[in-house]
Amino acid sequence: MRWDNLTEGPTGPSALFGADAVVTRTFDTPEFRGITFHEVRARSVLNRVPGASRMPFEWTVNPYRGCSHACVYCFARNTHSYLDLDTGIGFDSQIVVKTNAPELLRRELGAPRWTGAHVAMGTNVDCYQRAEGRYRLMPGIIEALRDRANPFSVLTKGTLILRDLPLLRQAAEVTEVGISVSVGFTGQELWRTVEPGTPSPAARLAAVRALTDAGLECGVLMAPVVPFLGDSPEQLRETVRAVAASGATSVTPLVLHLRPGAREWFMAWLGEHHPHLVGRYERMYAGGSYAPTWYQRQITRQVHELAAAFGIGPGGRGAGRRVLTPERPADPPAGPVPAAPTQLTLL
Repeated sequence: MRWDNLTEGPTGPSALFGADAVVTRTFDTPEFRGITFHEVRARSVLNRVPGASRMPFEWTVNPYRGCSHACVYCFARNTHSYLDLDTGIGFDSQIVVKTNAPELLRRELGAPRWTGAHVAMGTNVDCYQRAEGRYRLMPGIIEALRDRANPFSVLTKGTLILRDLPLLRQAAEVTEVGISVSVGFTGQELWRTVEPGTPSPAARLAAVRALTDAGLECGVLMAPVVPFLGDSPEQLRETVRAVAASGATSVTPLVLHLRPGAREWFMAWLGEHHPHLVGRYERMYAGGSYAPTWYQRQITRQVHELAAAFGIGPGGRGAGRRVLTPERPADPPAGPVPAAPTQLTLL
C-alpha cells in the first residue's frame, strides 16, 4: 500500500493518513473489544514482492495491516513501524482496513499491463482474521480473481475461509486455486499463549477437512515449529498425525524465524512465560533471524519421515489446487514407475 496520497505532514498516524482519508472506528462487541480499525482507501492493492525475497511468488494482496490473531512471533509486526504504529500491542489492536480493496483489485486485474500472474494472499497478515467477519473484503477479492480466471492462493489460520467455500469452488473451476492452513503444533497450552487470537489447532484442522470434503485440496503449513516448546519427537509426531487425519494433501514444516520487530516482542513473551529458555534462544538465533541450518534440516527430515509414515502426499508446487487442463493421452512408461516421494510444499 502506498500512502503518498494520504500524507499531510511529516510524522504521526494522523498526518500520515490525512484527516479526510481515514475513518477510525471502534466496536463495543466482545470479538472487537479493545481493537481500533483505521478504514482507508488504498491507491494500490497488488503488491510486488521484492526480488530478494525467499517467497515463491511475485505478487500479493493484503486487505489488512495488523492482525488480531496476536501471534507473538508474527514476522509482519515490523510493517506496522512503517506507519509509525507500535509493533507490539499496536500490531494486535490497531488494524488498517483497505475498504476499497475488492473494487481496486478488479480494476488492477483489468489493466492492460497485468499479465495474469499468480496472486498470494495471507502471506503477510491473515486475510481471514476477525476483522474480515465484519468488513467482508475477501468475497469481492475472490470474485474479482475468479472473473479474470487469475490464479491465486490463500494461506490462513482463520476458519472464516469456510464462509467463502462456494466462491472458492467457483474459482477452482476456471483457474488454479491453492489453499493452505497454518498449524504449527497441536498443544493447547502453547496455542493459548503464542496464538491467543486464533481459532484452535483442532478447529483449523476441521476446516482443512471441510475444504477437502468439498473437493478443494488443502495443504498444511506446519508453522511455526517452535524450538524447545513444540519440537520434541512426540510433539512433531502428534501434529503430523493430526494433519494426516484432517485429509491435508501436503505438510510443510517451517521453523520459527524472528525478524526485527517480531524478535523483540517474542523474546519479551519468552522472558515472561519461559525465562529458562531465553539464553538458549539467544544462542540459537545469534546468527540472525533464522535458526541454524542444521536445525532446520533436522526438523524437515523428521516431518518428512512422519509425513511418509502417515501417508501424506505426494504433493508438489501445485498441491492444494484443483487445476482444469485439457486431457491428452499419457505417454507410455519406459519401465517400472518408481513411487513418488512425499513433497513438502508452502502453497
